[in-house]
Amino acid sequence: MPVKKYLLKCLHRLQKGPGYTYKELLVWYCNNTNTHGPKRIICEGPKKKAMWFLLTLLFACLVCWQWGVFIQTYLSWEVSVSLSMGFKTMNFPAVTVCNSSPFQYSKVKHLLKDLDELMEAVLDKILAPELGHTNTTSTLNFTIWNHTPLVLIDERNPDHPVVLELFGDSYNNSSPSPGSTCNAQGCKVAMRLCSANGTVCTFRNFTSATQAVTEWYILQATNIFSQVLPEDLVGMGYAPDRIILACLFGTEPCSHRNFTPIFYPDYGNCYIFNWGMTETVLPSANPGTEFGLKLILDIGQEDYVPFLASTAGARLMLHEQRTYPFIREEGIYAMAGTETSIGVLVDKLQRKGEPYSPCTMNGSDVAIQNLYSDYNTTYSIQACLHSCFQDHMIHNCSCGHYLYPLPAGEKYCNSRDFPDWAYCYLSLQMSVAQRETCLSMCKESCNDTQYKMTISMADWPSEASEDWIFHVLSQERDQSANITLSRKGVVKLNIYFQEFNYRTIEESPANNVSVWVGVCLMDP
Repeated sequence: MPVKKYLLKCLHRLQKGPGYTYKELLVWYCNNTNTHGPKRIICEGPKKKAMWFLLTLLFACLVCWQWGVFIQTYLSWEVSVSLSMGFKTMNFPAVTVCNSSPFQYSKVKHLLKDLDELMEAVLDKILAPELGHTNTTSTLNFTIWNHTPLVLIDERNPDHPVVLELFGDSYNNSSPSPGSTCNAQGCKVAMRLCSANGTVCTFRNFTSATQAVTEWYILQATNIFSQVLPEDLVGMGYAPDRIILACLFGTEPCSHRNFTPIFYPDYGNCYIFNWGMTETVLPSANPGTEFGLKLILDIGQEDYVPFLASTAGARLMLHEQRTYPFIREEGIYAMAGTETSIGVLVDKLQRKGEPYSPCTMNGSDVAIQNLYSDYNTTYSIQACLHSCFQDHMIHNCSCGHYLYPLPAGEKYCNSRDFPDWAYCYLSLQMSVAQRETCLSMCKESCNDTQYKMTISMADWPSEASEDWIFHVLSQERDQSANITLSRKGVVKLNIYFQEFNYRTIEESPANNVSVWVGVCLMDP
């Protein structure tokens, strides 16, 4: 009943109005409103009418603009970021250690024999092209070379550059004058990439001959290792008891048995301490070096692959438990012959999900198959980007790259089964459209832990203690190995919490939005 009476009252008030045309309703509103503007537009003289019309229009536009700002601010889903400090017992981070050389040269030498001989001939040709190498080149296996060769680009005449073959005649119709030579100082070294039928070729230029031959060698080695069974590759790398000499966590001794092995194509056999997959996560109750992880590693650089590993040292990374270590992108080097101390500070990031920010809780809403799910690790944007690139490789090149996990039913790229894979891979790697596509599809993780590191180094051991330390370490080794340790082959690591304060950076919805609204003055 009250609703019915209210509707009848409203109907009677409408019936008592001045009329039903728009003009009459507008006049009636202006006469009865308590705002200054509309009433004076009708009642005042011509000049005041114009003035009040402009003022009313101005304030009406300001009100509409403020409403628009208010609605836009609301729809932007802004957040407030709060920073809090905490102090408690924390889980020690997972620590992944690898050798800079992925394989022991003594175990892969038979696979790289032809490639190494070709590499030495290439260096001779680049450094001393005027010398004859007929006897040397006649014994080379050019099967690898024919797929992706290196060339010299003579740019001494900028208007007419000449592409010269390292082994054979010039690639194009033009040729240098008789007797002219071109070495690394006068020419640029480039990598020639051609499709399967050789009709489409591009050149990847390098500013340094060292960089050119290194990239070429890595590409050819990738082609070789992609055809080897994974279990055989593991056997060619550094065994845990070979690389981990000593281990101490806090006051408790540890060994290579406390590390989880994982094969990482860039660095071979890597070992993860405190990964938390099957073992209990180790806590740390105090800051300082006495309560952290201490390691002595033997990198054995006397058995490095000469042309594959130009950096001697250990590669390591700190990360959260149950996360895959993308050590190539996020790892750091520890130099041989030094004691590297790493102080750790912890930052925990907690982002709001949709609609506040485009992050994901577990990757289930990302339209890319996570190829690292077989490791039972949590989602990360690096896993998404690598999976996305491998997906593009399979769709564009019909094979997967050796450095990334392979989907079921697919094959790794190699020159025997996929002759133009290098041309396709490098074209895809340099494609801006491919990178933008993957970046637009992958999302940051909503919850993330970052370890800020303070790194310091000192020579280790000192000259006074070098003899006895290496003597003891050598005696502790398996005597059948017959390995003598030296300063150039040993890395010492100290990893510890620098302080027990951890920062939590958390997003929350912004509740107080201040918007100024302009209104017309009203009669009392």
